[in-house]
Amino acid sequence: MKLILTSFFFLLLFSSCKQYADSETEVSMMNLAIPSVDYDTSESKNMNAPPPPSQKISAKIIKTGTLKFQTQDLKNTFGNIQSAVQKYKGNIENDFEGKEYNSAFKRMTVRIPSTSFDAFIADVSKGVAYFDTKEISSEDVTERYIDTEARLKTKKELEKRYLELLKKATKVSEMLEIEAQLSTIREEIESKEGQLKYLQSQVAMSMVSIEFYKTIAQEEGITVSYGSKIWNAIQTGFNGISSFFIWLIEVWPFILILVALIFFIRKRFRKNK
Repeated sequence: MKLILTSFFFLLLFSSCKQYADSETEVSMMNLAIPSVDYDTSESKNMNAPPPPSQKISAKIIKTGTLKFQTQDLKNTFGNIQSAVQKYKGNIENDFEGKEYNSAFKRMTVRIPSTSFDAFIADVSKGVAYFDTKEISSEDVTERYIDTEARLKTKKELEKRYLELLKKATKVSEMLEIEAQLSTIREEIESKEGQLKYLQSQVAMSMVSIEFYKTIAQEEGITVSYGSKIWNAIQTGFNGISSFFIWLIEVWPFILILVALIFFIRKRFRKNK
Protein backbone atom coordinates (compact mmCIF):
# COMPACT_ATOMS: atom_id res chain seq x y z
CA MET A 1 0.00 0.00 0.00
CA LYS A 2 2.83 2.39 0.89
CA LEU A 3 4.49 1.53 -2.42
CA ILE A 4 1.35 2.45 -4.36
CA LEU A 5 1.00 5.82 -2.63
CA THR A 6 4.63 6.66 -3.32
CA SER A 7 4.26 5.80 -6.99
CA PHE A 8 1.12 7.96 -7.26
CA PHE A 9 2.95 10.91 -5.64
CA PHE A 10 5.85 10.73 -8.07
CA LEU A 11 3.39 10.50 -10.98
CA LEU A 12 1.64 13.75 -9.92
CA LEU A 13 4.98 15.49 -9.44
CA PHE A 14 6.15 14.51 -12.91
CA SER A 15 2.90 15.70 -14.52
CA SER A 16 3.07 19.16 -12.89
CA CYS A 17 6.70 19.60 -13.91
CA LYS A 18 5.81 18.78 -17.52
CA GLN A 19 2.98 21.35 -17.64
CA TYR A 20 5.31 24.03 -16.23
CA ALA A 21 7.93 23.26 -18.86
CA ASP A 22 5.33 23.46 -21.67
CA SER A 23 4.09 26.85 -20.46
CA GLU A 24 7.65 28.19 -20.33
CA THR A 25 8.21 26.99 -23.90
CA GLU A 26 5.06 28.77 -25.14
CA VAL A 27 6.12 32.02 -23.50
CA SER A 28 9.59 31.84 -25.01
CA MET A 29 8.10 31.18 -28.47
CA MET A 30 5.81 34.18 -28.14
CA ASN A 31 8.74 36.38 -27.22
CA LEU A 32 10.57 35.22 -30.33
CA ALA A 33 7.57 35.80 -32.64
CA ILE A 34 6.86 39.38 -31.53
CA PRO A 35 9.75 41.75 -32.20
CA SER A 36 10.47 44.43 -29.72
CA VAL A 37 9.39 47.94 -30.74
CA ASP A 38 11.08 51.13 -29.56
CA TYR A 39 8.42 53.82 -29.37
CA ASP A 40 9.52 57.34 -30.20
CA THR A 41 7.99 59.79 -27.74
CA SER A 42 8.14 62.66 -30.24
CA GLU A 43 6.24 60.62 -32.82
CA SER A 44 3.55 59.70 -30.32
CA LYS A 45 3.18 63.35 -29.46
CA ASN A 46 2.69 64.20 -33.14
CA MET A 47 0.01 61.53 -33.42
CA ASN A 48 -1.89 63.00 -30.47
CA ALA A 49 -1.49 66.56 -31.71
CA PRO A 50 -4.49 68.16 -33.54
CA PRO A 51 -4.40 68.05 -37.37
CA PRO A 52 -3.13 71.15 -39.19
CA PRO A 53 -5.82 73.62 -40.30
CA SER A 54 -7.22 72.97 -43.77
CA GLN A 55 -6.27 75.30 -46.60
CA LYS A 56 -8.60 78.28 -46.72
CA ILE A 57 -10.61 78.71 -49.91
CA SER A 58 -11.82 82.14 -50.96
CA ALA A 59 -15.57 82.63 -51.05
CA LYS A 60 -17.23 81.44 -54.24
CA ILE A 61 -20.00 83.88 -55.18
CA ILE A 62 -22.20 83.70 -58.28
CA LYS A 63 -23.48 87.18 -59.22
CA THR A 64 -26.40 87.81 -61.59
CA GLY A 65 -28.19 90.96 -62.70
CA THR A 66 -31.42 91.84 -64.53
CA LEU A 67 -31.98 95.31 -65.99
CA LYS A 68 -34.95 96.74 -67.92
CA PHE A 69 -35.34 100.40 -68.84
CA GLN A 70 -36.67 102.80 -71.45
CA THR A 71 -34.39 104.67 -73.85
CA GLN A 72 -34.75 107.39 -76.46
CA ASP A 73 -32.34 105.79 -78.93
CA LEU A 74 -32.03 102.00 -79.28
CA LYS A 75 -28.96 102.15 -81.50
CA ASN A 76 -27.04 104.52 -79.25
CA THR A 77 -27.86 102.52 -76.10
CA PHE A 78 -26.77 99.30 -77.77
CA GLY A 79 -23.48 100.91 -78.78
CA ASN A 80 -22.84 102.08 -75.20
CA ILE A 81 -23.45 98.57 -73.85
CA GLN A 82 -21.13 97.07 -76.47
CA SER A 83 -18.40 99.51 -75.46
CA ALA A 84 -18.83 98.58 -71.77
CA VAL A 85 -18.64 94.87 -72.59
CA GLN A 86 -15.38 95.37 -74.48
CA LYS A 87 -14.01 97.63 -71.75
CA TYR A 88 -14.45 94.97 -69.06
CA LYS A 89 -13.44 92.05 -71.33
CA GLY A 90 -16.84 90.40 -71.36
CA ASN A 91 -18.87 88.84 -74.15
CA ILE A 92 -22.41 89.00 -75.51
CA GLU A 93 -24.01 85.54 -75.38
CA ASN A 94 -27.41 86.42 -76.80
CA ASP A 95 -28.80 89.38 -78.75
CA PHE A 96 -32.47 89.61 -79.75
CA GLU A 97 -34.60 92.49 -81.00
CA GLY A 98 -38.24 92.84 -81.98
CA LYS A 99 -41.47 94.82 -81.76
CA GLU A 100 -44.46 94.47 -79.52
CA TYR A 101 -47.84 96.24 -79.70
CA ASN A 102 -46.55 99.69 -78.78
CA SER A 103 -42.77 99.40 -78.47
CA ALA A 104 -39.57 98.27 -80.14
CA PHE A 105 -37.14 96.46 -77.85
CA LYS A 106 -33.76 94.78 -77.64
CA ARG A 107 -32.81 91.96 -75.25
CA MET A 108 -29.23 90.94 -74.47
CA THR A 109 -27.48 88.39 -72.27
CA VAL A 110 -23.97 89.46 -71.28
CA ARG A 111 -21.14 87.68 -69.44
CA ILE A 112 -18.83 89.92 -67.42
CA PRO A 113 -15.88 88.99 -65.16
CA SER A 114 -17.13 88.97 -61.58
CA THR A 115 -14.42 91.37 -60.52
CA SER A 116 -15.88 93.98 -62.93
CA PHE A 117 -19.57 93.23 -62.27
CA ASP A 118 -20.35 96.34 -60.18
CA ALA A 119 -18.40 98.65 -62.48
CA PHE A 120 -20.24 97.29 -65.55
CA ILE A 121 -23.65 97.78 -63.91
CA ALA A 122 -22.67 101.36 -63.04
CA ASP A 123 -21.63 102.10 -66.65
CA VAL A 124 -24.83 100.67 -68.13
CA SER A 125 -26.93 102.62 -65.61
CA LYS A 126 -25.52 105.99 -66.69
CA GLY A 127 -28.19 108.18 -68.26
CA VAL A 128 -31.10 105.94 -67.16
CA ALA A 129 -33.77 108.03 -65.42
CA TYR A 130 -35.44 105.02 -63.81
CA PHE A 131 -35.49 101.25 -64.20
CA ASP A 132 -38.60 99.21 -64.86
CA THR A 133 -36.61 96.33 -63.36
CA LYS A 134 -33.25 96.28 -61.60
CA GLU A 135 -32.39 93.09 -59.74
CA ILE A 136 -28.92 92.19 -58.46
CA SER A 137 -28.44 88.84 -56.70
CA SER A 138 -25.52 86.92 -55.21
CA GLU A 139 -25.40 83.19 -54.43
CA ASP A 140 -22.72 81.77 -52.14
CA VAL A 141 -21.67 78.36 -53.49
CA THR A 142 -18.50 77.99 -51.38
CA GLU A 143 -19.84 74.99 -49.46
CA ARG A 144 -20.97 73.24 -52.64
CA TYR A 145 -17.59 73.96 -54.26
CA ILE A 146 -15.62 72.54 -51.30
CA ASP A 147 -17.86 69.47 -51.11
CA THR A 148 -17.50 68.75 -54.85
CA GLU A 149 -13.73 69.28 -54.70
CA ALA A 150 -13.39 66.92 -51.70
CA ARG A 151 -15.49 64.21 -53.36
CA LEU A 152 -13.41 64.53 -56.52
CA LYS A 153 -10.19 64.11 -54.52
CA THR A 154 -11.59 61.01 -52.78
CA LYS A 155 -12.61 59.45 -56.09
CA LYS A 156 -9.15 60.05 -57.57
CA GLU A 157 -7.47 58.41 -54.56
CA LEU A 158 -9.81 55.44 -54.90
CA GLU A 159 -8.92 55.20 -58.57
CA LYS A 160 -5.21 55.02 -57.70
CA ARG A 161 -5.84 52.15 -55.27
CA TYR A 162 -7.78 50.19 -57.88
CA LEU A 163 -4.99 50.78 -60.41
CA GLU A 164 -2.50 49.32 -57.91
CA LEU A 165 -4.78 46.32 -57.39
CA LEU A 166 -5.04 45.88 -61.15
CA LYS A 167 -1.24 45.65 -61.42
CA LYS A 168 -1.16 42.92 -58.75
CA ALA A 169 -4.12 40.94 -60.11
CA THR A 170 -3.22 37.58 -61.68
CA LYS A 171 -6.61 36.14 -62.58
CA VAL A 172 -8.69 37.29 -65.53
CA SER A 173 -11.85 37.39 -63.40
CA GLU A 174 -10.15 39.69 -60.90
CA MET A 175 -8.92 41.97 -63.70
CA LEU A 176 -12.40 42.23 -65.21
CA GLU A 177 -13.98 43.00 -61.86
CA ILE A 178 -11.40 45.71 -61.06
CA GLU A 179 -11.76 47.26 -64.53
CA ALA A 180 -15.54 47.41 -64.07
CA GLN A 181 -15.06 49.24 -60.78
CA LEU A 182 -12.54 51.57 -62.42
CA SER A 183 -15.00 52.40 -65.20
CA THR A 184 -17.66 53.41 -62.65
CA ILE A 185 -15.17 55.49 -60.67
CA ARG A 186 -13.94 57.28 -63.80
CA GLU A 187 -17.51 58.20 -64.76
CA GLU A 188 -18.02 59.67 -61.29
CA ILE A 189 -14.73 61.57 -61.56
CA GLU A 190 -15.75 63.06 -64.93
CA SER A 191 -19.11 64.05 -63.47
CA LYS A 192 -17.52 65.79 -60.49
CA GLU A 193 -14.97 67.51 -62.72
CA GLY A 194 -17.82 68.81 -64.90
CA GLN A 195 -19.68 70.15 -61.86
CA LEU A 196 -16.51 71.82 -60.58
CA LYS A 197 -15.78 73.46 -63.94
CA TYR A 198 -19.37 74.70 -64.18
CA LEU A 199 -19.16 76.28 -60.72
CA GLN A 200 -15.81 77.84 -61.58
CA SER A 201 -17.17 79.36 -64.79
CA GLN A 202 -20.29 80.69 -63.04
CA VAL A 203 -18.17 82.25 -60.30
CA ALA A 204 -15.60 83.73 -62.68
CA MET A 205 -18.10 85.21 -65.19
CA SER A 206 -21.28 86.90 -63.99
CA MET A 207 -24.43 86.95 -66.12
CA VAL A 208 -26.38 90.16 -66.79
CA SER A 209 -29.72 90.20 -68.66
CA ILE A 210 -30.47 93.59 -70.21
CA GLU A 211 -33.67 94.75 -71.93
CA PHE A 212 -34.20 98.28 -73.23
CA TYR A 213 -37.11 99.57 -75.30
CA LYS A 214 -38.59 102.58 -77.06
CA THR A 215 -42.24 103.27 -77.84
CA ILE A 216 -43.27 102.95 -81.47
CA ALA A 217 -44.98 106.40 -81.36
CA GLN A 218 -41.61 107.98 -80.62
CA GLU A 219 -39.88 105.90 -83.27
CA GLU A 220 -42.31 106.16 -86.20
CA GLY A 221 -44.26 109.40 -85.55
CA ILE A 222 -47.49 110.05 -83.73
CA THR A 223 -49.84 110.92 -86.67
CA VAL A 224 -50.48 109.49 -90.12
CA SER A 225 -51.40 111.87 -92.96
CA TYR A 226 -54.90 111.85 -94.57
CA GLY A 227 -53.43 111.17 -98.02
CA SER A 228 -51.65 108.10 -96.69
CA LYS A 229 -54.95 106.79 -95.32
CA ILE A 230 -56.66 107.23 -98.77
CA TRP A 231 -53.80 105.55 -100.57
CA ASN A 232 -53.90 102.65 -98.09
CA ALA A 233 -57.67 102.31 -98.68
CA ILE A 234 -57.20 102.23 -102.49
CA GLN A 235 -54.52 99.59 -102.15
CA THR A 236 -56.74 97.53 -99.87
CA GLY A 237 -59.68 97.72 -102.33
CA PHE A 238 -57.50 96.78 -105.31
CA ASN A 239 -56.10 93.83 -103.38
CA GLY A 240 -59.64 92.73 -102.52
CA ILE A 241 -60.78 92.83 -106.20
CA SER A 242 -57.66 90.94 -107.28
CA SER A 243 -58.31 88.28 -104.69
CA PHE A 244 -61.94 87.94 -105.88
CA PHE A 245 -60.96 87.40 -109.52
CA ILE A 246 -58.29 84.92 -108.49
CA TRP A 247 -60.95 83.03 -106.53
CA LEU A 248 -63.24 82.97 -109.58
CA ILE A 249 -60.45 81.54 -111.74
CA GLU A 250 -59.83 78.82 -109.16
CA VAL A 251 -63.51 77.71 -108.95
CA TRP A 252 -64.64 78.20 -112.58
CA PRO A 253 -65.24 74.45 -113.23
CA PHE A 254 -67.70 74.32 -110.33
CA ILE A 255 -69.44 77.49 -111.55
CA LEU A 256 -69.80 75.95 -115.03
CA ILE A 257 -71.33 72.77 -113.63
CA LEU A 258 -73.71 74.79 -111.45
CA VAL A 259 -74.92 76.91 -114.42
CA ALA A 260 -75.49 73.76 -116.51
CA LEU A 261 -77.43 72.14 -113.69
CA ILE A 262 -79.66 75.21 -113.22
CA PHE A 263 -80.30 75.38 -116.99
CA PHE A 264 -81.25 71.67 -117.08
CA ILE A 265 -83.65 71.99 -114.13
CA ARG A 266 -85.39 75.06 -115.55
CA LYS A 267 -85.78 73.38 -118.95
CA ARG A 268 -87.26 70.25 -117.36
CA PHE A 269 -89.60 72.31 -115.24
CA ARG A 270 -90.94 74.24 -118.23
CA LYS A 271 -91.48 71.03 -120.19
CA ASN A 272 -93.50 69.48 -117.39
CA LYS A 273 -95.57 72.63 -117.01
